[in-house]
Amino acid sequence: MIKRVQFTRFKQFSQASFDFNPSSVTFLAGGNNSGKSSILHGLAVWEFCKIASLMERGEDAFLAVAEGRQGFGLGDDEFSPINLPSLKHLWTNLRTAKGETDPDGYTLKIRCEWDDQTEEKHLEFALSLANDRLFIKPISSNLQAGDRVPSVALLPPFAGISAREARIVGALRRRRIGEGLAGAILRNLLLDMHQANLRERERLRGDRSKISDSDLKRLRETDPWELLQDALRRTFSAELIIGDFREEYHSYINVQVAKGDVEGYKLTRWPKYNPKDLMVEGSGFLQWLSVFTLATADDVDVLLLDEPDAHLHPTLQAQMVEQLEALARRKNKQVFLATHSSEILKTVDHQKIFQVRKSGAGYLQEDHQKVGLLAGIGSDYAPKLDRVRKTKKILFIEGSSDLSTLKKFAEVLGMDWNEDWVPWYSTSSHRDRSHVFRAIVDEVPGVTAYSLRDRDDEILATIGPNLEEKGFKSPPNFTARKWRRRYIEGYLIYPRALAEAANMPIEDVVAMLRDDYGIAIGETFRNAIAPTAILDMRAKEVIKKLNVSAAEVASCFRPDEVCEDITSVLKELNSYAE
Repeated sequence: MIKRVQFTRFKQFSQASFDFNPSSVTFLAGGNNSGKSSILHGLAVWEFCKIASLMERGEDAFLAVAEGRQGFGLGDDEFSPINLPSLKHLWTNLRTAKGETDPDGYTLKIRCEWDDQTEEKHLEFALSLANDRLFIKPISSNLQAGDRVPSVALLPPFAGISAREARIVGALRRRRIGEGLAGAILRNLLLDMHQANLRERERLRGDRSKISDSDLKRLRETDPWELLQDALRRTFSAELIIGDFREEYHSYINVQVAKGDVEGYKLTRWPKYNPKDLMVEGSGFLQWLSVFTLATADDVDVLLLDEPDAHLHPTLQAQMVEQLEALARRKNKQVFLATHSSEILKTVDHQKIFQVRKSGAGYLQEDHQKVGLLAGIGSDYAPKLDRVRKTKKILFIEGSSDLSTLKKFAEVLGMDWNEDWVPWYSTSSHRDRSHVFRAIVDEVPGVTAYSLRDRDDEILATIGPNLEEKGFKSPPNFTARKWRRRYIEGYLIYPRALAEAANMPIEDVVAMLRDDYGIAIGETFRNAIAPTAILDMRAKEVIKKLNVSAAEVASCFRPDEVCEDITSVLKELNSYAE
């Protein structure tokens, strides 16, 4: 398992080191352009350097004895691991020239470290660019003859499948993946696995008429093709059918998909169902298939998945992660999975999430950091946090309508609205909001938060005399308040204000409230402890029926008509903002 990766002048990493846990799956998360994909690309380039060194210089090309040897050159058309406009884009800020600390011109470096049983191993490559020719050489290694070096494979989001796929060799396969066209080699990978399975079945059968039960059981539990087919049956009620392929006769690889009812390892096709070509399956099926084809392959130790959740339904995303983790443990593989999917991140253990940021990277230490990550906290593109850094005040509120309504009430009461409150829209509970708040405090110490939410269908007994939520213990500098009425619109159902906002006679409004909602509004309307019918009424329906906005109604109130709860919240907001 790779435990450390170091980059020098690679893409946005002028100098960076990343330490990874030996867990089977690491989830790389972070904002756009944070470096998630660059970590995967760097590992893919390291793998390319390893293969190129082996091909150019032989078996001892990157052993410890190779240190000090001259590098070798490749044309830009031979570089295949990732797709780039030019090789200069491998270098930070496109600067390939050597500096004072780079006497030999090898300015880009990628180093991997891993554990090999009882000893830590490392292999580092350096790259140089001259006249569009890429030079590679190993500059540090403690490998000895017989040491096993991890095999790494990159899989970008699925694309590139076509109706006809010819047999292609390893170098061209790597180029297709590097170009982001993993679909263009999917049939090749499936054919390799299928043919290997047939050879193993023939070996196990020997001179007998069939494979023994014990051998068949072991084959189904370990063979890549068997594992892939089993996962397909359980996930999609489907199997793959690989057509005969003889290189001296066939030009293209034929792969079809059959579907039906599954019982154990057997699939019975649905009546009158005709298998279809792989290409016509949905993008989610093909994305899933490409991931698990690589995940089951025996010749891959470290799998790099760049947004494998693309095209997948949220339910299938969670299932894919569960299957990947089980498969990685069974096959002793390491998986790096870069994702933006909240469906994936919210279900996995926070200790498996590796947050990548320009200011640093590492595994999440506490669960509340996962909540913050999902809310976009920690992203390098978070303008809302920029305001919080200046004002140190956050107002958690359900929506922009609630905010504009409060501002109108403040205007009616002659109160100033402090614009230092940065609105953070959320319909979550106070508890979930407090997790977000803790994540924000990790970024911006000294922040004060005021959290205001609707009661909705919760019982009135959950609210204390000062609108506090009973049973909820707020963290320091976090004030939690919940409206006594079902929602803020409940404080707007005052006939005179409604009539003025809707430009209709007050008698018509009174009649509507009485006849349609069974509500009669009296002098107790503005009291904190109002009649139950007022506290529980579905006021949003009234506002909607009158075709007016909540803020328009609030602006029509007079100071002596504003409810006590509204006044107390506004006073409290002003006191915290001082």
